[in-house]
Amino acid sequence: MRQSGVLLHITSLPSNGGIGTLGRAAYDFVDFVKDSGMTIWQMLPLGPTGYAESPYQSTSTFAGNQLVVDFEMLEADGILPKGAYKPLEITSNVDFEAVKKQHGELMKLSFDCSFKKLDKEIKEFEKAHPWARDYGLFRAIKSSFDERSWMEWPDQNARLRVPATIAKYKKELANEIDFYVYEQYLFFTQWSKLHEYAKSKGVMLMGDLPIYVAEDSADVWLNPEMFELDEECRPVRIAGVPPDYFSETGQRWGNPLYAWDKHEADGYRWWISRLRALSDMFDILRIDHFIGFANYYAIPADEPTALKGKYEIGPGKKLFDKIKIELPGLKIVAEDLGVVNQTVKDLLTYCGYPGMKVLQFAFDGEIEDELPETHTKNCFIYTGTHDNNTTLGWWNGAEPEVKERAVKALDMKDEDDGIVDHMLEAAFGSEADTAVVPMQDLLNLDEESRMNVPGTVGCNWMWRMLPVDYGKVAEKVRMLNINSNRGKFF
Repeated sequence: MRQSGVLLHITSLPSNGGIGTLGRAAYDFVDFVKDSGMTIWQMLPLGPTGYAESPYQSTSTFAGNQLVVDFEMLEADGILPKGAYKPLEITSNVDFEAVKKQHGELMKLSFDCSFKKLDKEIKEFEKAHPWARDYGLFRAIKSSFDERSWMEWPDQNARLRVPATIAKYKKELANEIDFYVYEQYLFFTQWSKLHEYAKSKGVMLMGDLPIYVAEDSADVWLNPEMFELDEECRPVRIAGVPPDYFSETGQRWGNPLYAWDKHEADGYRWWISRLRALSDMFDILRIDHFIGFANYYAIPADEPTALKGKYEIGPGKKLFDKIKIELPGLKIVAEDLGVVNQTVKDLLTYCGYPGMKVLQFAFDGEIEDELPETHTKNCFIYTGTHDNNTTLGWWNGAEPEVKERAVKALDMKDEDDGIVDHMLEAAFGSEADTAVVPMQDLLNLDEESRMNVPGTVGCNWMWRMLPVDYGKVAEKVRMLNINSNRGKFF
């Protein structure tokens, strides 16, 4: 079936307060997706954000972002005292420091008021989410050391997880561990309700799985043998990409690389657990940087840039054979953007997953197979992704030759003939089975609404959509769906 969807992260919702949440605004957005004839709501990774608030640098690949728990819902459910929540001002950018300060105060109040009366429900949650207690321990120890990275914890025995030391912290920090488990219970309770609502409306939630995990994460701390770490649990080599469209010196992501031989010997147990947890949360899963499973870029940890890295062979077919056996119903979309060599193409063909095409890349003269006439059915077409500028922002900064190619390919009258509408029509009209566009493009927003600039730190991941007339936008998208034989109408 030809279908369509929209890309918008939870934190960007126009919820009442300082950040998008799992409350009323999320349900309203599901209604908008359904009313538009779209069937997919795609979002960024939903883990607790770490360094620079990046969703791709989470403190856990299993946990949820506690900052999107909705306090109005907690009040309505009697979990937070009535009137305790006084929403921050709704602005076009998230003030993460203000949000985290308010969140900490209100979550502590909620914990003090409701933890004991929810004892049975929380114990059931822990049984269903066996990672939660260890995550709580990690967060509790990290908090006791002023939120320093576990690589910098002053207690070496805690850093290296010496059993006697871990037992001591479990006892001393029992209340703090309970608090972090409580946060996760609230997140997953609200998430499950939203997911069920989306299903009832015929809307699929599409998640995002970063290929790598953050250095400062419970994942690495709990499983050091599964990563390229030395005897002191310091990274030997780290992840990134060589110079590309986004950066002349490449991108030094800093994530520790996997010890793939250990994963293979273990039957990819950690990977299957990770994917199973996300398959419970989402209906479709985008695997970020799929290229890295075919061949990955390894950078010595002491190098300041990505210039001196080299490619290594990834786990390839062996990992995905295991995934298909253990999780046969998992719907995967492969983010295959970047340096796509024959090895990557062969792996994608073998797996049969749809890849991605980005229209903004089609007109810079470097990636010819992004052009609309080259698209195949088994792919997802985007105007741009979270890493791109908005379409209007991209157009305003495009070189003359780029605009010339686009004007010709999109059958525009001239440069002023509404680039965004033409790009939307090209995406929806593509041969690709699925078209997904960022909400910023549906709203015709400029560069000020960009979500992320790869290779930069600060001022990313902050954009929020202000309250909007969904009816007007839905009508526009319905026409795009009808004209391109996409969509689902009730």
